[in-house]
Amino acid sequence: MLAEPKMMKWFKRAAGLTLVAAALLQLTNPPLTNPPVVPGHDLLATNAPPPQIAAELKGACYNCHSYETEWPWYSHVAPISWRIVQHVNDARDVLNFSEWPHDEPSRVRKRWRHIADHVEDHSMPIPGYALMHRSARLTDQQRAELVQWARNAAR
Repeated sequence: MLAEPKMMKWFKRAAGLTLVAAALLQLTNPPLTNPPVVPGHDLLATNAPPPQIAAELKGACYNCHSYETEWPWYSHVAPISWRIVQHVNDARDVLNFSEWPHDEPSRVRKRWRHIADHVEDHSMPIPGYALMHRSARLTDQQRAELVQWARNAAR
């Protein structure tokens, strides 16, 4: 009988320390940034594709690949926030629709080819993201439309 109160006391201490550690961990959240979109630089603001393609890009791509990220509630919770912010930063480094190179046709063609390749091979949007974000789920028809449009834009 004596061991049971000691076990309960140990459990309460461990639970308390875990809660304190979790609370302190929240102080380490990275900043969730959305730099301003410079007029004339964003793809959809200047050389917008057809409405259907623009809607697909906005729903499936823009949340990670632009400065228009909508940060979900769980992006404010460490340590999840660390991974989400890193993922968005990496995605923006690879392709950022908010910094579209309108004045560099060769770079634009290359980007459209990469977009077509990644959408076609289902590596984009990444499956885990699409699982959690309904708007990022592309049907086979939407995928085909986006790939065809991107390939035509790359010419």
